[in-house]
Amino acid sequence: MNIRTAVFPVAGWGTRFLPATKAVPKELLPIVDRPAIQYAIEEAIAAGIERVILVTSEHKRSIEDHFDIASDLEAVLEARGDIEHLRAVRAVADMVHLVTVRQKEQLGLGHAVLMARDAVGHEPFAVVLPDDLIIGESPALGELIAAYKATSASVVAVMEVPKDQTRRYGIVDPDGSLPSPDGGRTIPLRGLVEKPDPADAPSNLAIVGRYVLSPKIFDKLEQTPHGAGGEIQLTDAIQVLAKRADNGGPVHGVIFRGRRYDTGEKLSYLQSVVRMACEQSDLGPEFTEWLKKYITGNAVSK
Repeated sequence: MNIRTAVFPVAGWGTRFLPATKAVPKELLPIVDRPAIQYAIEEAIAAGIERVILVTSEHKRSIEDHFDIASDLEAVLEARGDIEHLRAVRAVADMVHLVTVRQKEQLGLGHAVLMARDAVGHEPFAVVLPDDLIIGESPALGELIAAYKATSASVVAVMEVPKDQTRRYGIVDPDGSLPSPDGGRTIPLRGLVEKPDPADAPSNLAIVGRYVLSPKIFDKLEQTPHGAGGEIQLTDAIQVLAKRADNGGPVHGVIFRGRRYDTGEKLSYLQSVVRMACEQSDLGPEFTEWLKKYITGNAVSK
């Protein structure tokens, strides 16, 4: 079955970037000339996604506006003869079929996904956390979709992290008794552990914000007890799937190809901006030269 739908939870406050995110959603913070969420949606489209469900809140209307038609702006650009930017603006509006669902209370990632239940329907779907910018030769979500089709099991993206950093992530527990269907990149899982101490971590494979899930996850989310702050955690529901092969499981982890940046964290966000600036054909050479001079203390302001 083709995976046609991706859920993008974007209702959070983005407090780590205050005061910048007081009026501008963190998903719209620019990485050079495109907002972070646009990179994630472009990845989803490249992986075959046809419909994006934004799970939003009242202070995130500008995300919807970004992917809508901007008639006044287009008229100005057309009058100026600025065809390059006119095409870019129109391409964003025509990018994908967009559906919005309101999350009236921010009660965790699992709750945000559950809000999309009616819009998703009874088919497998992807979940994309747009804070995670993944740069690679092929779309990371496409690797997960291929793994889902090969295994008929829910899959989560994972990456290796230093052992002493496991307490910063959800960590998967690989099931070594089961074979990998592709020689090691797709790994059967016994379960997941949320932010374990290094001594207690079952592996150093951390969960990254890409998932392809069976629609059975919705029943598990409804049955998941509310945790701290009344939140419903997606990892708790996935844990149930992983434990119940007869009821929606098993679950696999996919070690994706590519480099992940957390654009919701200041240092990683800046690293992503520098990388994308260096890789742009029109900007990269000059910016890279300036950056080298800046690092060596020889930069001259223009």
